[in-house]
Amino acid sequence: MIDTSAFQDKTAAYYTLGCKLNFAETSTFAKMLEELGVRTAKKGEHADICLINTCSVTEVADRKCRQAIRRMIKQNEGAFVVVTGCYAQLSPERICDIEGVSLVLGSNEKASLIDFLSNEWSGRLADDTRQPFYKVEKTKDIKTFAPSCSRGNRTRYWLKVQDGCNYYCTYCTIPKARGNSRNPTIASLVEQATQAANEGGKEIVLTGVNIGDFGRTTGESFLDLVKDLDAVEGVERYRISSLEPDLISDELIEYCANSRSFMPHFHIPLQSGSDTVLRLMHRHYDVALFREKILRIKELMPEAFIGVDVMVGCRGETPECFEETYRLLEELPVTQLHVFPYSERPGTAALKIPYVVSDKDKHERSQRLLSLSDCKTKDFYASHIGKVAPVLFEKAARGKAMHGFTPNYVRVELAPRLASDDLDNQIVNVRLTGFNHDNTALKAEII
Repeated sequence: MIDTSAFQDKTAAYYTLGCKLNFAETSTFAKMLEELGVRTAKKGEHADICLINTCSVTEVADRKCRQAIRRMIKQNEGAFVVVTGCYAQLSPERICDIEGVSLVLGSNEKASLIDFLSNEWSGRLADDTRQPFYKVEKTKDIKTFAPSCSRGNRTRYWLKVQDGCNYYCTYCTIPKARGNSRNPTIASLVEQATQAANEGGKEIVLTGVNIGDFGRTTGESFLDLVKDLDAVEGVERYRISSLEPDLISDELIEYCANSRSFMPHFHIPLQSGSDTVLRLMHRHYDVALFREKILRIKELMPEAFIGVDVMVGCRGETPECFEETYRLLEELPVTQLHVFPYSERPGTAALKIPYVVSDKDKHERSQRLLSLSDCKTKDFYASHIGKVAPVLFEKAARGKAMHGFTPNYVRVELAPRLASDDLDNQIVNVRLTGFNHDNTALKAEII
């Protein structure tokens, strides 16, 4: 039984590191606490409860987590500090060693965050000598699914459709942190999407760890999910956050190309354009399949935005292997590259690969790919100048430009003199007139 009286008139502060899935989960936690009477603290206001949702994808991410935890503790002296997420699952003892941490919850336990928080928070009020408490199941026992469909302070909703991963790539710790692939039923996700539409949501982003693997625990398929979500009235746009190349079926591409509400926008991890490196990584596809999927998408959706994840400097990536990656991405009609330098993670199989890339070479390779990405994105944006497109606008700070996105994810900027709160969460036809001052968006005029 939750003691709601302990939460009344309290404030909470939130900090999220890592992926969009983490942001979706944090916003859901905030919504749950709000229903118990907890108000989100304003900037600079002391919080009674602090929640940090962590990432552990790289060594740098681990360090940022520790820094964020200490910063939140310092800024909110005496607060009840809760840490969850991937770093909490993998290194709970190290987090508990940070003075000021109250509660650490792993991937299985965060589904019951409110119950754990209620017990520990109420106990802490009665006994301020209580030591940090952590509850973290072993990876093999991570089986719960914590639902999440929330927008936080944003316009778009984030719908968590899947969690965990069965791929066990040699460089990655995420399966250890998140457990094996699992998902809820399509019916439950349709219900959440319908509720988001009833709340006024016009766009929903489907998120998860390996969402193309949807259906492993329910016997359904990702294509089935897409079709049923497409039929939800009121939701005008869906975006798919990330799909592994080997899980993108031709049927899915064809359906999205002709669907009512799925946008011509894909995010597809490549990691390496060298088959040699892909084999070392234990990826589930080769370069030929990746190329085939990109070209098929562009054949059916010529103006599709395609973002690509690339990892540089992993063990085994010789200069020749990197050049294969560069040439592939230079050749293919992709729009933007998300470039990540390889980071060695304890306990991963990649540590057994003998060829090590220096930090200097990692940096140089990253810069080359980032420059290529800038050119491709700018060319893609430039091809839209003069066109008319429907844009979903998001609320702007007073006196600031208003921003939104076209169906194919071109970022659009509306000058402050044209912006209005009435445009927030509205889809409006605009003419794209040219680049803004820093080339991060196209300027627009309302038709």
